[in-house]
Amino acid sequence: MSEAGARDWGIVKGEIMTETIIKTENLHKTYTSGAVKTHALRGVSLEIPRGSFTCIVGPSGHGKSTLMHLIGGLDRPSDGTVHIDGTELSGLGNRELAAVRAKRIGFVFQFFNLLQSLTAQENVEVAMMLAGVPEKDQAERARALLAQVGLAEKCAARPSELSGGQQQRVAIARALANSPDILLMDEPTGNLDSAAEAEVLELLFSLHRQGKTIVIVTHNNDIARQAQQVIRVSDGVISD
Repeated sequence: MSEAGARDWGIVKGEIMTETIIKTENLHKTYTSGAVKTHALRGVSLEIPRGSFTCIVGPSGHGKSTLMHLIGGLDRPSDGTVHIDGTELSGLGNRELAAVRAKRIGFVFQFFNLLQSLTAQENVEVAMMLAGVPEKDQAERARALLAQVGLAEKCAARPSELSGGQQQRVAIARALANSPDILLMDEPTGNLDSAAEAEVLELLFSLHRQGKTIVIVTHNNDIARQAQQVIRVSDGVISD
């Protein structure tokens, strides 16, 4: 077991609120390339409680990341619906959908997706700019968020000057920029060594204890064992 898996992160599996914040109904996603159709998701219905820590697990290529992208409004389903805190995403126009993503959902990806030409602080500020936060407030909040993730001294550093774990913490600070209720993460520790993984997981579980709803797509069994809810996806359906 890794260092991360050996720790007690303070998740109490009985403490799950019953109010639903994420709901999908009969969710389908089909990709078409010429005459070939690939059914990535086939009728997925699920509910994720507010304030829960949920892992989506399953084999590679079976629909986990597709499900996360649909939940986060990064893609649109072929059929079915996604509800975020009672709002049906399929009924929104592109601008409204972008507003939901910017203000209510924070995204963290395996490869960080930081802008290489910007400093850590500027990367965090970009998320606030896209959400319409007044410019005078952006710098102060960005510095506070970087301090929250343990990077107060790295505000002026560019991604190339940071370790993998530090870059992922900048990405988490960026995800928190607009105080979202939901954090969606696709293999957030998949590109980190064990020490950096432990640091990032400690931060994620701390954010969960502060009330964030966290949904992680992962192959990491150590993370899944700590989750309050595990959703297993196989061949585009929920397997249990």
